[in-house]
Amino acid sequence: MRAGFIFSEVWIGLRRNATMTIALIVTVAIGMALLGIGMMINTQVSSAKNYWTDKVEISVFLCQKNSPFDNCKGKGGITQAQKAKLEQQIKAMTEVERVEFEDQAQAYENFKQQYANNSVLVAATRVEDMPESFRIKLKNPENYGNVIETLQKAEGVSQVVDQRKIVDNFFGFLGTLRSSALIVALIQVFAAILLIGNTVRLSAYNRRRETAIMRLVGASNLYIQAPFVLEGMVAGLIGGVISGFMLVAAKIVIFDGMQNYLVAAARMTWEDVAIVIAFTMAVGVLICVIASFVTLRRYLKV
Repeated sequence: MRAGFIFSEVWIGLRRNATMTIALIVTVAIGMALLGIGMMINTQVSSAKNYWTDKVEISVFLCQKNSPFDNCKGKGGITQAQKAKLEQQIKAMTEVERVEFEDQAQAYENFKQQYANNSVLVAATRVEDMPESFRIKLKNPENYGNVIETLQKAEGVSQVVDQRKIVDNFFGFLGTLRSSALIVALIQVFAAILLIGNTVRLSAYNRRRETAIMRLVGASNLYIQAPFVLEGMVAGLIGGVISGFMLVAAKIVIFDGMQNYLVAAARMTWEDVAIVIAFTMAVGVLICVIASFVTLRRYLKV
């Protein structure tokens, strides 16, 4: 009996304050969607960073005949003796875990795989155009400074490329994007809290006569507050469901579009998306319940 009365009060409150309720649902949906996107970006960045941090290498490119680099001008290509000496020098470094030599044929095959979508560029490039290089894997990717500084001065080296810098620039951009999304989401969450408070106050004012009668007949504070709290919960749940659909759309449109640039091990899975959706729905409902309860304690004299 009591449960039926409470749910009837919830339905009455939702109908009376339809405009405010819709505004609340939209605000919660947008706020939770932005929060979810920020979390998805964080998940994607963390996954990709964990994968690539272990994979980043230092590429030591060798001088070729007629190479345009300053270290190679007037010296011709690197000789076999210089190449062997350089390899021994690299292997002797305590920071180095592994070193591999990549000849022009291997470099060309890697180039074709990397630019498989650009047939014009692949067709215009020959094996002879590819530089030979040593690929160095460090024991600790953070200790790259001394290795690079030493190898840049080595004879027969055209340039030394630290792949970590390229990866860090990309992750820095994504990190900024993630922070921006989270900041906007927090603003939306704050707006949702204010809107929830106004909706509950308006609902309480419209039903002040009913609540007065309930107080007179000895109804408990919790019993009087329950319909208002449930209104906020329903609005938060609906907003959370809508934000869930928005996050699914974001996964398909935005994140799946990025998958072409990421290896399978660094891609976001649907399991990750499900966790984010469940979390944002829970947060949306919790915010609505807490905001409703706190507002009632302050404005509803029970």
